[in-house]
Amino acid sequence: MSIQTPEAPTTLPPTAAPDTANRSRRSVFVRRPFFTIALIVAVAYLVAAIFAPQVAPFDPVQQDFNVMMQPPTVGHLFGTDSYGQDILSRVIYGARFALIIGIFAVLIGAAGGLVIGLAAGLSGGGSEWALMRLIDAILALPSLILAVAFIAILGQGVDKVVIAVGLSMIGPFARTVRGDVLQVRVQLFIEAAQLMSIPYLRVVWRHVLPNVIFPLAVQVTIRISEAILVSSSLSFLGIGVTPPTPDWGLMIAEGRDFVSFAPWMSAMPGFALALLLIALTIVGDGIREEFDPKLRKDP
Repeated sequence: MSIQTPEAPTTLPPTAAPDTANRSRRSVFVRRPFFTIALIVAVAYLVAAIFAPQVAPFDPVQQDFNVMMQPPTVGHLFGTDSYGQDILSRVIYGARFALIIGIFAVLIGAAGGLVIGLAAGLSGGGSEWALMRLIDAILALPSLILAVAFIAILGQGVDKVVIAVGLSMIGPFARTVRGDVLQVRVQLFIEAAQLMSIPYLRVVWRHVLPNVIFPLAVQVTIRISEAILVSSSLSFLGIGVTPPTPDWGLMIAEGRDFVSFAPWMSAMPGFALALLLIALTIVGDGIREEFDPKLRKDP
């Protein structure tokens, strides 16, 4: 009778866990190459906007009728418009106005959405119902239509466009904040703070607000591209930024009458706008997927 030795149990290779850990520790710039490229493009736009006077080869409103509608050349890389203005210079300065309008408009929308969302999420009852019906009415209309309505009340100009676009974007931010507040309200640490007789405003400031600020900040990065698109659409319709301000939407509108024989007048600012919107969208989606625990995936 022979005695059989039991076989040793099979185990996973010891290198499997370290490999997974190494993959999880890889930089976001390595794991998301499209995000990295889009971030570089967005930063390049930002740098060009900040240093526009140093980067632009000409004054964006300087007119030279001797070079009217000149195609792209060495002297004018993007060509000139019907007034002899250098399109490259106007595109660079247009990036400044686009980012100013986009960033500040989104900040206005985020601030308004934060106040309304907190009020709705914390109040409950009839107050919450009334506030959310107001938000539903805002969300029922596209942002562009709301911005047109606000422009009709406020008037034209860069500052008016910032306010109009910001007010039109309050709805999405308010709904996001309210949803986060409703989730935080039922957490055990909120109940514990209330049982300890901590003042209500202190609970909101120290526990509720920090838990809704970060998701709101992620939404801000995503909505900047939408704000830029809405502001450019207003200028294209002729009710946003007024001439001779170098605005991309205004430049596209000015060049549409000459598109058959001077396509660069609309193509150059249109390409600049499209590239920035794509870059900002990819950056916003990457930030959301990377930091939002609901969407984050292990590589």
